[in-house]
Amino acid sequence: MVTFESEAESEHMRTDRDQLLRGIKFFGYTVALCFTAPFTIYQAFKNQGHPLYYPVLILGFILAIAAVVMGFRAVKTVVDAFFGKKGTASHKE
Repeated sequence: MVTFESEAESEHMRTDRDQLLRGIKFFGYTVALCFTAPFTIYQAFKNQGHPLYYPVLILGFILAIAAVVMGFRAVKTVVDAFFGKKGTASHKE
């Protein structure tokens, strides 16, 4: 037996555009960090004799970790925008 969703049920399955735009913005930050972190680490290793070697290297590793975290956050935000979160106001009846 095939059943179709009613109009009220299909309305709950719509994409949250604001959340989707926020996820795309997070992807933009992720791409920026994915280029900035390796460049910073490379510059640190290129200038090992410089007094700021360790601070720049640490900054590069922090940026690399931030890129990974921001990537996961971006994917989670986009998935939540498409499929929704349980318990949010858009899914209450």
